[in-house]
Amino acid sequence: MANKWPFSIREYRPSDQHVVMSLFRDGIFEHVYPAFFKAMSHPDHIGIALSISMAGYVLGGSSYFQALLFGSAWAGLIYYCCHDIYEGYMMRRQSTDMADIQASYLEEPDNGFWVAEADINGQSKVVGMVLAQDAGDGSYGEMCHMVVAFPWRRKNLGSQMTRKALDFCKERGFSRLVLDVSSPQTAAVSLYEKLGFVQTASHRNTHANRLFSNLARINVMRMEKLI
Repeated sequence: MANKWPFSIREYRPSDQHVVMSLFRDGIFEHVYPAFFKAMSHPDHIGIALSISMAGYVLGGSSYFQALLFGSAWAGLIYYCCHDIYEGYMMRRQSTDMADIQASYLEEPDNGFWVAEADINGQSKVVGMVLAQDAGDGSYGEMCHMVVAFPWRRKNLGSQMTRKALDFCKERGFSRLVLDVSSPQTAAVSLYEKLGFVQTASHRNTHANRLFSNLARINVMRMEKLI
């Protein structure tokens, strides 16, 4: 079936490096606010925020300003934790594998990196990216670095890029495709579930400070689909 929207998916080129890095950075940082709001809506954090605000009210001599200040300090700490987790991940990736995509991934025939290109005002622009790679033992593949630029979401692009990764892994005889996604990425989780992925594990090993991970309440979910 032809694309309803004017985009195409092609293999990554070395000339895409700069725009892909920018897309990756923006895609990672946009998870900070959803993670923050999700964390602050948890009953534990609501209770702590109210308790701290009440303490500020009492210590400030019935000061509403002091109550607001104390509560805001708690919210600020949670936001900092969320930001630190995603920023840390982005910085690690940009200084390692994403610093040279060609050398990191595309020297191996069982790895594939694609970008989605859209025609915007007569000019081609990269609006999405995805990587599929051999997970290490040759029996299954791993999909990562899936990013779709905000204006191009809900246009079937994420589904098509995921299917591209699935087809690539199937051609190489992999038995399944796995991926990791953070719990605040609810739209991505929903997409993967619709495509037949199921959650097989969950953890909070974000490589950030353990206290930060617990306060941010961000779970990393492992999902997989048999091919």
